[in-house]
Amino acid sequence: MLIRQIKAGCLDNFTYVVACEKTGYALVVDPAGDTEQIVKEAEAAGLTIKYILNTHGHGDHTAGNAALKQLTGARVVIHKLDADRYKHADIELDKEDTFQLGELELKIIHTPGHTPGGICLYADGNLITGDTLFVGDSGRTDLPGGHRPALGASIRKLMALPDETVIWPGHDYGSSPTSTIGREKKQNVNAREYGFYRE
Repeated sequence: MLIRQIKAGCLDNFTYVVACEKTGYALVVDPAGDTEQIVKEAEAAGLTIKYILNTHGHGDHTAGNAALKQLTGARVVIHKLDADRYKHADIELDKEDTFQLGELELKIIHTPGHTPGGICLYADGNLITGDTLFVGDSGRTDLPGGHRPALGASIRKLMALPDETVIWPGHDYGSSPTSTIGREKKQNVNAREYGFYRE
């Protein structure tokens, strides 16, 4: 599994290129903009972008969908509960399942709270969290569709993953661009409220 983290957009967004190293097939998670840079990086690594996957439907995460699809022909994927926020998706996810990318199997984890159709991607000890979980914090719930108790339940679900799981957040809002589940249990500002521990 290959993951490339690209800072893009005007809100310190992170876009990810995730690839199956055996086949060279790739998906782009949350293209916030700078689509030509994304394509150049993928091509330089010998990757073929097959899918564009949105962790949720907010505009800062879907802004590059159309341009990237035009450049690559990739199919756009979003959870059906956020499909009203981006109405041009090719594939609507409707359950927790796996998503096949070449020989790489990504687990889809439904994580509502920031939006109803928020999802995270989990594979090979890596967790792409979108706006569900940040380094040291979590996504906001005061926007339409936000629901703090649901976000708490989603984060508790993520905290059940192994402590060594690397988290890749949707924004560069923390003290580092990545973290781990174990570190977030100890240092996240929402640790007590969301039901995991702090030392």
